Amino acid sequence: MLARTLNLGILAHVDAGKTTLTERLLHHSGVIDQPGSVDAGTTATDTLALERRRGITIKAAVVSFPLDGMRVNVLDTPGHPDFIAEVERVLGVLDGAVLVLSAVEGVQPQTRILMRALQRLRVPTLVFINKIDRRGADVDATVAAIRRRLVRNVLPMGHLERVGSKAATFSAYRSDDRAFRDRETAALAEHDDALLADFVEGRLGSGEQLRSELAAQTRACMLYPTYAGSAVTGSGVSELMDGIATLLPPVLPTATPDSVDGPPCSDQPSGRVFKIERGGAGEKVAYVRLFSGSLRPRSRLDLPGGRVGKVTSLQLFDQGRWLRTSSIGPGQIGRVTGLSTGRVGDGFGGAQTDEHHFAPPTLEASVVAIDESQGPALRAALAELSDSDPLIAARADDDGQATVSLYGRVQQEVIASTLAEEYGIAVRFTDASVLHVERPRAAGAAVERLNTDSNPYHATIGLTIAPGSPGSGLTFRSTVSARDMPLYLFKNATAFQAAIERHVSDALAAGLYGWRVTDCVVTLDHCGYSVADGPPSRRGPTSTAYDYRQLTPIVVRQALERAGTIVCEPVLRVSLEIPRDAITAVQRLVTRWGAEVTAQTTGSDLSQLEVRLVSTRLHELQLQLPDLTGGEGVLESRFDSFESVHGAPPVRRRG
Repeated sequence: MLARTLNLGILAHVDAGKTTLTERLLHHSGVIDQPGSVDAGTTATDTLALERRRGITIKAAVVSFPLDGMRVNVLDTPGHPDFIAEVERVLGVLDGAVLVLSAVEGVQPQTRILMRALQRLRVPTLVFINKIDRRGADVDATVAAIRRRLVRNVLPMGHLERVGSKAATFSAYRSDDRAFRDRETAALAEHDDALLADFVEGRLGSGEQLRSELAAQTRACMLYPTYAGSAVTGSGVSELMDGIATLLPPVLPTATPDSVDGPPCSDQPSGRVFKIERGGAGEKVAYVRLFSGSLRPRSRLDLPGGRVGKVTSLQLFDQGRWLRTSSIGPGQIGRVTGLSTGRVGDGFGGAQTDEHHFAPPTLEASVVAIDESQGPALRAALAELSDSDPLIAARADDDGQATVSLYGRVQQEVIASTLAEEYGIAVRFTDASVLHVERPRAAGAAVERLNTDSNPYHATIGLTIAPGSPGSGLTFRSTVSARDMPLYLFKNATAFQAAIERHVSDALAAGLYGWRVTDCVVTLDHCGYSVADGPPSRRGPTSTAYDYRQLTPIVVRQALERAGTIVCEPVLRVSLEIPRDAITAVQRLVTRWGAEVTAQTTGSDLSQLEVRLVSTRLHELQLQLPDLTGGEGVLESRFDSFESVHGAPPVRRRG
């Protein structure tokens, strides 16, 4: 059994060759006989049909290979900006990463976003400059661009020959190469005072000492060793694998149970779910990174929000396929069944849930089944997709109209393709629109009482809706006495109140203008039920749960109409990294839209601009930025707040 584990991410701008590099790593380690081809659709990691057609990675895939007594789990992550959320979630389970660049295209806009994410989350990273065999390859210019636009403290780890031809090669520097020792010592000395003193006085440390310090600084994200090669020809890949084995931090094992017949293991497992897919029988399969403890069949996991999962089976990736196992231990990545309530991002056993450093989706589009009879199947399929990726929030009205939240058009195409190929449901989307919310304008109250002409249901419900603080969501309270609650229908008062809160939340999904109502305080202040032998005011057929489920949204609507609502639009904090000569044009554009410039810094090559921008303008800015910046502009956005819409409030389309 392999003693150590390394969870490695492979990240890159679209078409830099990271999936091809993954195939080459599997081939060099003996896991596959021949590396697959992205163009031919024969790769091990791009398994979705749309991935094979488009030649891009959409979902993070997991494969594994042995390396110097270590098990390396490789997560081949998406490179398209529509799927940055998928990338960010995976970063939280990595021990190290390889950032892939093309020697022809150099530093691309998405490369800069990925490097910032790796630095922010302090993921130790090696750089691999790919495609040295392509005409136009320029490794020196790429290294210079990395220093200028990504990170200054990089250390080239080898020398090149015949760059730009099929015979291009990369060879690692020898430890006795005096010129490399000088460069290596100079780079390391920037973060080590003792080495700096030795370097100034002309003393060089031993090769073993320098290699140990190089590993330590790489693991501390102080230095970024840089390799080059060709994933297509295999040049430089062995040298990169040596770097992975010696410079990135593996997880050391702890004792794990080797029998599934005893009682549940006593060491509490701590881990995180970073991906969910469906098995052949439609069951939910969770990809889990374990940080500590051990996991085995029958383990019970307490998930966020009071949800519970019980492991039924475990798999580890070995020799090119997923194999059943009796346990997984610290550092390992496994496929787990039995977590029927699990969601992407769930932490358990003390592990923190994912911190999302990206803006939530601010677009939504209606989706309908071309065959109207497949409407119920579409709603069920969208619910499953929401489980797989909670950032694709799906919502279905009672009439069957469904909407999904989106990052962009490629993501919309992925959803349509998935529905067609995995569920057999052909769909069409309406044009995407920006998501808004509604907030109560003032307090409003309504009550529907038993045995009155306006109330067709056998229940009394009274609600008051009032404004809450920004960002507070829905706050539900109750002032009614337990004796007025139908406790014969529920275990206790708490269970009844929870049921009413669910009905209120469902009703607030569409306010007066069709948008979700949020940042409000809802108080249940009247309640009653009827019984056959009760007093005249409460006499009638015995109240049922159905009565409360049907009556609550009616009262919610009445209270909302009396309170009034304000439609608010999302405002984003947008960070722009643009060439210096483009800053005037970009500033002129965003200020014309009424954006607030909150910060500006100017460097020797690039300038940074931060603005607060309404989300309705974001997508137009994304379209215009390449022309304004010669394709060099990089944009990152994160949600800031909701602010009242100026002018006529938009009404949510119903498809």
